[in-house]
Amino acid sequence: MMFALGMDHAARTEFIRDIRAGLSKSGQKELPSSYLYDEIGAALFEAITVLPEYGLTRADARLLELHSAELASKLPGSLLVGELGSGSGRKTRWILEALAARHSLHYYPIDISRSALVKCRGELGRIRGVTMEEVEQSYLEGLSSVIERRKRGQAVLVLFLGSTIGNFDREEAQKFLQQVRDRLAPGDALLLGTDLVKPVDQLLMAYNDPIGVTAAFNLNVLGRINRELGGEFMISDFEHQAVYNRGKQRIEMYLRSKRRQQIRIRDAGLTVVLEAGETIWTESSHKFRVEDVSALAQNAGFCCEAQWVDEEWPFAESLLRAVS
Repeated sequence: MMFALGMDHAARTEFIRDIRAGLSKSGQKELPSSYLYDEIGAALFEAITVLPEYGLTRADARLLELHSAELASKLPGSLLVGELGSGSGRKTRWILEALAARHSLHYYPIDISRSALVKCRGELGRIRGVTMEEVEQSYLEGLSSVIERRKRGQAVLVLFLGSTIGNFDREEAQKFLQQVRDRLAPGDALLLGTDLVKPVDQLLMAYNDPIGVTAAFNLNVLGRINRELGGEFMISDFEHQAVYNRGKQRIEMYLRSKRRQQIRIRDAGLTVVLEAGETIWTESSHKFRVEDVSALAQNAGFCCEAQWVDEEWPFAESLLRAVS
């Protein structure tokens, strides 16, 4: 079963509001990174994850394959599993199989992309001992609806893999983890993936691949505005840029205007003027040190119970336990 939300009136209104706010700024113009992930964007991101330059997803998968049995041993038998931003769910298989080997469970992938959930059903829908229900909602709305299905005596495990937490600013990440914690009961758990600090050249290559898949992913947000809001962006008049901000330990992605231009967005009632060389900030990807994760967890009401680190592409999976 799929709980459908889609781009309803409220979501469309929010999209318009965010576009107006971000592109009307007098200083650095910006677009929220969540709008990169429409159906086309989600497909392009899946392609990014298999590029040789992008080691994050493979590191994430290696840790889950190697340590899922150990993870399962630290969790209670009766369990409800909700995954925030499940995508295709490919790497989640190891966790579900390890958990289901001990006790049957309910799995709820939560994603705003319907096509991602369809792929997730195809990938994970037939695991013995796992009952699956897709939730087509935003992270926190979806998590709230999943937790409402908790049965007496059942614990909750939330999966937030792939270092998606890195797309939040530090303060927003702290707030988000607190909001997740507020929905959980003491003893519930969160498995959090975080990409770790590594050599700058290695990071930049991962976000600026030579065949241009990441560039297409970034530029697609302009295409989405054209398709959904009557925008008049000429995609060829922009180029993708990725830079590393050492002070804030993050990759920053921009769309750079190649010339002075004026763009109308009909449904937003907005006309945007961009100078040659002016940029639109579309995404940040924060990198962490292992001690950063424990601090984030503690400040949000979790304790870090276990942590597994990949050495080939520095990346961490941390099991966080909700404390009272």
